[in-house]
Amino acid sequence: MFGHAETWVAVAFVLFVALLIYLKVPAKVAAMLDERAARIAKELAEAKRLREEAQALLDEYKKKRVQAEKDAEDIVALARREAEAYAHETRAKLAETLERRTKQAEQKIAQAEQQAVKDVRTAATDVAISAASELLGVAAEGAKGAKFIEESINAVKSRLN
Repeated sequence: MFGHAETWVAVAFVLFVALLIYLKVPAKVAAMLDERAARIAKELAEAKRLREEAQALLDEYKKKRVQAEKDAEDIVALARREAEAYAHETRAKLAETLERRTKQAEQKIAQAEQQAVKDVRTAATDVAISAASELLGVAAEGAKGAKFIEESINAVKSRLN
């Protein structure tokens, strides 16, 4: 029975297993495996927590992006409204300026027209007085005629002006 090598291998194996049990190797291996399992569970929990934090940050940044887009749209809309109001105000001021300048030009034209009429009347009066002076001078000679001519000329001047 003890002559076979397989028997000695079996006895050595049983003694080896008994020695391992005596030295509490299975308990130590189990404790190491439990410790490793706990460490892996802790790392998985940490990874899960980090993933949740990352997801929360992602959601927060998505909300911030949506808010920023909304703010940008509001700013663009406000700028558009202000530009339209400015354009409307500018058009109104331009129309007002053009109307005012047109009125000023019309007033200047009317004044120039009145001045031209006055100048023509003055020139016509001067020509009429001078013609009347010559005609009356020829027609009325003498002292009485000269006095009459002077009075007539002065009366015509005062009436025409």
